[in-house]
Amino acid sequence: MSLTEITTRLHKAEEEAGRPVGSTQLIAVSKVQPNERVEAVLSEGHRLFGENKVQEAAGKWPEFREQFDGVNVHLIGPLQTNKARQAMQLFEAIHSVDRPKLAHTLARLAQELGHCPDLFIQVNTGAEDQKAGVLPSEADAFIAECRGLDLPVQGLMCIPPVEEEASLHFALLAKIAERNGLTGLSMGMSSDFEKAVSFGATHVRVGSAIFGARDYG
Repeated sequence: MSLTEITTRLHKAEEEAGRPVGSTQLIAVSKVQPNERVEAVLSEGHRLFGENKVQEAAGKWPEFREQFDGVNVHLIGPLQTNKARQAMQLFEAIHSVDRPKLAHTLARLAQELGHCPDLFIQVNTGAEDQKAGVLPSEADAFIAECRGLDLPVQGLMCIPPVEEEASLHFALLAKIAERNGLTGLSMGMSSDFEKAVSFGATHVRVGSAIFGARDYG
């Protein structure tokens, strides 16, 4: 697979869903990918990337930003509160706001720094013990809490359980977003991003299908 093929599939999915072509942003998930693969995708003109870890992003993106204009990097993995300051300086968006302690830390830093990345609240749609995110039943209250802190909440994010039908989770996330007046939906990965588009995804996260299989060593 390649960036061109994924983009073609994405645009086709948008057309089939009756949505404007280009209304879904493609996040190229570059975590644990060799720099030469990332540079190749940058050279093709792609500018939106996703990282799972603050430390990895810090070692990779400052140099790429010097080489390429207009780079946007989003944090899509869990964020520890002690890495929040660094994250706010590295990323244009954080997709994994998942608990009050982190929200309050981001709000304090936003006041101190005078800026804040776009934020997505992670919802644990499958209520999985091992997965981060607020429970669907607690999402409305947490969204209200974040708004009360003047945080720039743009939307919601989810990672459906592997063994369950992803569409059910995409529909649930879209419903929570709609009733809270949120337009951003970060959902859908390599195996199911076309389904996510049909449920209104504004951001899809595709990694290995663009870069090739990851080597975790």
